[in-house]
Amino acid sequence: MTAKILMIDDEPDAQELFRQHFRREVRKGVYKFGFASSGNAALDFLKNDGDAVTLVLSDINMPGMSGIELLEEVRNSWPGLPVVMITAYGDADTEARVRALGADTFLTKPVDFDRLKREISIIVGGAT
Repeated sequence: MTAKILMIDDEPDAQELFRQHFRREVRKGVYKFGFASSGNAALDFLKNDGDAVTLVLSDINMPGMSGIELLEEVRNSWPGLPVVMITAYGDADTEARVRALGADTFLTKPVDFDRLKREISIIVGGAT
């Protein structure tokens, strides 16, 4: 079964970066990615295709709805959906806050893609 991952980041290069790092897994059918550039776009995506999404990867610092606000919305509407939070501004308080809100994992930028792949494999299963 292919795991569908929704990745949310307002940085224009993030989508291409994730495509490059996960190209083998996507080609093998292990993962399929959906992308959103804002919290509101992510909620629209989830409302239309939420049952098919296996995991959410979200940046924290975004204009408009922050990743933390998005996490709260996801927890309210899709309580069992795993969420990995990613930020360039990682500190202990932010990590404690997102974990208290139900984030499964907290990672800092630049993303360690080997670690991220291990975390995703643990959360959703599948060979990486």
